[in-house]
Amino acid sequence: VQLVGSGGGLVQPGGSLRLSCAASGSIFRVSAMGWYRQAPGKQRELVAHIAGGGSINYADSVKGRFTISRDNAKNTVYLQMNSLKPEDTAVYFCNAYIVRKDYLSNDYWGQGTQVTVSS
Repeated sequence: VQLVGSGGGLVQPGGSLRLSCAASGSIFRVSAMGWYRQAPGKQRELVAHIAGGGSINYADSVKGRFTISRDNAKNTVYLQMNSLKPEDTAVYFCNAYIVRKDYLSNDYWGQGTQVTVSS
């Protein structure tokens, strides 16, 4: 099982980016999915989380600007980021709790994608 994220890059303040992260492999079910970020010198923090049942939570710092969504048929989670600020600059990691076909379950992490907000 692996998570592969994409969509990062360099954007000016006020701009938008859309991150994607797809889970693949011997998957029985993907439960909760989420996005975390880690800025230089800081701890990794939760950005947005979407439960298997669809309930959503956001960090206060991104509420009203970021939107998390998922496509269960594709085992993919998205993060639409609007009105980006320089303080959003970080490496963004996707996360998913996955039950494998052998019924073992675990937390999985994507490789991280760099988002840089700068003029």
